[in-house]
Amino acid sequence: MKRVIFVSIVLMHFSLCFSQETIFNIARSGSVEQVVELLKKQPNCINQKNAEGYTPLILACYRSNNEVAIFFIENGAVIDENSPMGTALMAAIVKGNNEIATLLIKKKANVNSIDANGTSALIYAVVFNNDEILPLLLENNADKTHKDNDGKTAFEHAVFSGNSEIINLLK
Repeated sequence: MKRVIFVSIVLMHFSLCFSQETIFNIARSGSVEQVVELLKKQPNCINQKNAEGYTPLILACYRSNNEVAIFFIENGAVIDENSPMGTALMAAIVKGNNEIATLLIKKKANVNSIDANGTSALIYAVVFNNDEILPLLLENNADKTHKDNDGKTAFEHAVFSGNSEIINLLK
């Protein structure tokens, strides 16, 4: 009897681990239909973190899986959850995914969150030459005076990059 209980517990644990991995795989390259099916079995998996500290939304934004990212945003994903490398907004900005970055900002994502390096969405926009999203970040009160862990502001990063458009936006 003890063996049957032990096997049942192991199988249940394996099933939960598999489901958790599945939500992260779907976030990276799956479909909304797959998310919907998984949510029927695991209704709370939308805000889980993987071993590296990433949520499904952060992964979907980083991989530009926009259909799934939009579904997560519209269906209860915590949009400001932070990972060691930042938020969903930061991931979208790094990848130049301005459609999702714009949606996150419209949904009131915190434009002044920082990652473990003290980097903000504004600094990422500068470093990755994403001058298209900069005006929207600034309109939504992105802090131009914030310094990362190296003591540099977005403007200082812009000067280093030599991108005159970005420099002028930050003056």
